[in-house]
This record gives sequence, C-alpha cells and structure tokens, in this order.
Amino acid sequence: MSTLLDNLNWRYATKKFDATKKIAAADLNTLKEAVRLAASSYGLQPYKVVIVENPEIREKLKAAAYGQTQITDASQLFIFANDLNAGPESVDAYIKNISETRGVPADALAGFSDMMKGTLANLSQDAKNIWTAKQTYIALGTLLAAAAELKIDATPMEGFNPAAFNEILGFDKLGLNASVIATVGYRHDEDDAQHYKKVRKSHEELFITL
Repeated sequence: MSTLLDNLNWRYATKKFDATKKIAAADLNTLKEAVRLAASSYGLQPYKVVIVENPEIREKLKAAAYGQTQITDASQLFIFANDLNAGPESVDAYIKNISETRGVPADALAGFSDMMKGTLANLSQDAKNIWTAKQTYIALGTLLAAAAELKIDATPMEGFNPAAFNEILGFDKLGLNASVIATVGYRHDEDDAQHYKKVRKSHEELFITL
C-alpha cells in the first residue's frame, strides 16, 4: 500500500509532455487491461474507450480542446465515450457475456436481466446519459492509478468541446458521446508543474466518520 501511495503522490496533472517519448506496447496493453477491469454499475460498462494515436486526428482534436498541447504531445490520447443508447440490447449482450464466461445458462440470469432493463427503462434519456457518463469517470480513475503504478504520466481533462469531438470522431453515428479524456505519456523536463507540492484537503477536512 505504501508503494501505491508513493505513486499517487508522484503523479500530477502533467501540463507539458515530452513528445519524443512513447509508451511501450506492453505498458500500453497494461493500461488498457486496467481500464477493462475497472468497476462499473452492474458491470455493464456502458461506454467505449477510444485511443487516438493518429497525429492528423489529434491536431483536429487539439483545436477542439482550446489548443492544449497535451492533446498532440502525449504518447496517446484516451477518450472515454459514454453510450447514448444503453438499453435492452446492451443488457442482452452483457447477459450473453456472463453466460459464456461463467458457464451459466442465460435463463438463470433472467431476474438480473429484467432488473437492469427495468432500471434503464425508468430513466429519462437525460438521466440515462448522465448515468452512463458517470461510469466513464470510474474507468478514468482506474487509468490514472494504473498509469501512476507504471510511472506513466496521465492528465484527466474536461477542457474540450464534446460536440466537436463527437463530430471529428464520428461518434454521433455510433451513439456515443465524448465524456472525459486523458492524455498519457511522459512529462517534459521543462514542465514546472512536476515540482509543485501536492495540495489536498487534510484528513480532518475531507473525512467524516459516523
């Protein structure tokens, strides 16, 4: 646990990446697997994770992210896109996955399936989109922790135009919405932010024990 805390103290929101340094394929696969294993409500994972490496696409996305250089200088750009069409078909696909993975007859999962479908059916479209977007932040948090373990820098970012991202990436046609993004790579030696002391609330301010 001390190693985890040391790594979380080491990480920070990198402002300037070293564009010459790229993440090794093995480490990138580890990050992807960590995100795949992230928790989500019911385990439904109502989102897609798009990893952008293409420099031309990233230049377009940088313009839609107010010119922030992390978009193009980082090794990879992770885009967490929530599913705008989460519903019965999503649940059916998940139940099929459970059945095949655990060797459980799909009929035995009917109650779980009905419960999830009922929950989704009772949500307005806006409420459902908010719910699926929240799930992306859980995956984002897992990415940040995993990157810190590997001493890979990762910066979560909300400073972008989701509508523009959706258009550039064709998300509108896929029923997806760019919810939150993260740039991953390696800090530049000239990034002064790496030397700042971490500022957080004290235990007394943050925690309430009842």
